[in-house]
Amino acid sequence: MRFQAQGLQPLGLTELAQVKRDLPVTKRLHVSTTINGAPTEFLCEARQSLLEVLRDELRLTGTKEGCGNGNCGACTVLLDGVPVDSCLVLAVESEGALVTTVEGLAHDARLHPLQQCFLEGAALQCGICTPGFLVSAKALLDRNPNPTEHEIRFQLSGNLCRCTGYDKIVRAVQEAAKTLGTNGQANKKETAKPRAEAH
Repeated sequence: MRFQAQGLQPLGLTELAQVKRDLPVTKRLHVSTTINGAPTEFLCEARQSLLEVLRDELRLTGTKEGCGNGNCGACTVLLDGVPVDSCLVLAVESEGALVTTVEGLAHDARLHPLQQCFLEGAALQCGICTPGFLVSAKALLDRNPNPTEHEIRFQLSGNLCRCTGYDKIVRAVQEAAKTLGTNGQANKKETAKPRAEAH
């Protein structure tokens, strides 16, 4: 390697972290946004990605860094309902936006049907890509509650999995669509019931 030819050793992670800490502090910007339904404010440098702020500043570590250049989809979050690679979005761009991360899918300690179907269908292995798949699938089901297999595969084409392959993931999304459709129909029936009149 070029480093060793010059008598230099590449820096390890610990040394890189120290160098980063020793760099002069740049101006930090104030950002107000809503993350997973909660009003949130944070300070960030203009160069910081949304992924960096979510993980390092806000400690929302469900969103994963896979490639850092927008190719793998592991860091997918919803920005105003649209799936984006958070490694490519500057944190300051979330000003005034609604951000949904994988942590925002479950409610009241109950898994979202997508999460439950991924778990029951063994649609995950190492878990690095899973948050991105879940968030991308949620965006699809919010927009199209009854997608075809082709539509699911197309929506998830920006997410890469190096472990399971894609069939179990697609089947899990199909099952979640059925579950959400059934729950939606039950909710509609409940709201359609006539109220008993008081005598």
